[in-house]
Amino acid sequence: MCHRGYLCGAVVARLYVTRRFCYIFTWDSSQVQICSRPQGKYIMLDLRTVNDIFLRAASRGPKRVLLYQDAKSQWQPMQSLELREHVRRTAAALHRWGIQRGDRVVMLAENRWEWPVADFATLAIGAVSVPLYPTQTADQLAYMIADSGARVAIVSTRDQYEKIEAIRSQTQISHVLMMDDATGTKAASFAEVLADASHEYTHAQLDEDAHSVKPTDLATIIYTSGTTGESKGVMLTHGNIASNVSVSTIPFGFSALDSCISFLPLSHITARHLDYALFCYGSTVAYCTKFDSLAASMKQVCPTIFVGVPRVFEKIRQAVEQKANASPIRRRIFTWAAAVGAKYRPVVIRGDIPKSFAYSLAQKLVYKKIHQAFGGSTRLFVCGGAPLGVDTANWFVDMGIRIFEGYGLTETSPVVSINNANAYRIGSVGKLLPNVHCRIAADGEIEINGPAVFKGYWNKSGQTSEAFTRDGWFKSGDIGRIDSDGFLHITDRKKELIKTSGGKFIAPQPIENKLKADVLVAQAAMVGDRRKYASVVISPNFEALALWARAHAMDATSRAVLVHDSRVVALYQKIVDHVNESLAHFETIKRFHLVHEEWGVETGELTPSLKLKRRVIEERYADQIAGMYVD
Repeated sequence: MCHRGYLCGAVVARLYVTRRFCYIFTWDSSQVQICSRPQGKYIMLDLRTVNDIFLRAASRGPKRVLLYQDAKSQWQPMQSLELREHVRRTAAALHRWGIQRGDRVVMLAENRWEWPVADFATLAIGAVSVPLYPTQTADQLAYMIADSGARVAIVSTRDQYEKIEAIRSQTQISHVLMMDDATGTKAASFAEVLADASHEYTHAQLDEDAHSVKPTDLATIIYTSGTTGESKGVMLTHGNIASNVSVSTIPFGFSALDSCISFLPLSHITARHLDYALFCYGSTVAYCTKFDSLAASMKQVCPTIFVGVPRVFEKIRQAVEQKANASPIRRRIFTWAAAVGAKYRPVVIRGDIPKSFAYSLAQKLVYKKIHQAFGGSTRLFVCGGAPLGVDTANWFVDMGIRIFEGYGLTETSPVVSINNANAYRIGSVGKLLPNVHCRIAADGEIEINGPAVFKGYWNKSGQTSEAFTRDGWFKSGDIGRIDSDGFLHITDRKKELIKTSGGKFIAPQPIENKLKADVLVAQAAMVGDRRKYASVVISPNFEALALWARAHAMDATSRAVLVHDSRVVALYQKIVDHVNESLAHFETIKRFHLVHEEWGVETGELTPSLKLKRRVIEERYADQIAGMYVD
């Protein structure tokens, strides 16, 4: 049974849009705000702090606000009143432990219902939430916890607790709160905290504390994933986050009818921002603790909203193409359906459904099955975190799915621009938010100004100064342009541009995305800075490669043997050659190296948000890279 969102009672925030007017029914449905909406402008929500979001979510009475899985993996609902009470009791525990306004509280947990409870409790009393990735090692965590000066750590499991204990002497942590059973540890358990029904800290006090927090107060310190160097703590105020949530999601018309699975790490501001917005609009948030269970969760929850990073969409595409290649008949049907979709691509981009027998048949045979992989009820697909790639975006459009790509950074809380149904252009990251200003520097770098821009890096005044221009604009580190229609286009990361010894600049991400469009490529990392030409290190999609190998009577038991087989090398040479056909001569890939490792977060080649750690890859494969430049 699908757990769909639903519309109940008068306390609903709902957006109705016509060509001329935008109607917003506020939390009290007797009040209606109407504003003229010329040129696609929308009204903003009246949010001052993140606490306003919690108070909105907590005011829905007996209405459902989230879903979580119990010990038997059955989906259970949590009502607004339960959320409010859980937050009160967690805030009471923080008070007993001496946490005051401005104190830092570490969050080390996977996505689960306790995460927003602990986060809202921390922010409600004016403390500062410091989310850390649960995939990080104890040594990695030690620096960030010590740097933040956090006194309380809220962890999910015994494994996370043991990481804290291993480094506790290097930090100021005095109390640990564990979401799982804490028996046999020095930690307090969530069960114990939530069982304490005492009222020494009342709902009235919770509301008073929450309302007393100012927009200029620090809400969170988010440590960057360190793709190019040491992690920095990004300081975001309540006003930074609230201003961004207020405008970024309005064009999508979120409501109590909507539901979304929270699976991207909440340690990342993108996932957290999305959950805040859903809570604000009364939508249902379903917490998926493990990425491996996402596919099953989508079928069970049937979300109306899906937000992912490029790698998630790439893996879905590769899985579909892999199944299509399982037999000659499937391959012919899929190839025909893809051609039909490509023919009607302009129609789908406009948001219309093509009216032809061929398209209807292709939809029934192919497109519908891809929609079912997302649960069958998804009306909105959003992508962020890294460039999606034009090839992947077009492929999904050909399957009847428009992916609205956006752009942002941790330092901008995070959304800077995003595509939507009324302003959609493939290859761009949409138009700027109404309260965001961008300009392009002489070297092509995007510079940003607006209320969502962070206040600085924690304990790093020097790096804070370096991050801003003399007149106060944040230097994004991204290269881009704004076209004549106002759509922002991202070319690449400034620090990741490859400059050949001949003085030519190459943007690696678009080329890597072209390579990853092939089902046989899982990851690709271009190299060649200060060298004569560009090369690439490729981590194959070993599942697809194994199927190809078996079809060609090859021994696929050893990945190391497989990637050195001359037939496999020739196969990937064809993929590289095909990509090279679309590149300028100086961009073409002259050589490549296949690795027998599958890159991932746990093995260190990818960040928790699935971006390449280029420095790690270049160090790990230094000898192989050097070998590609031996004449």
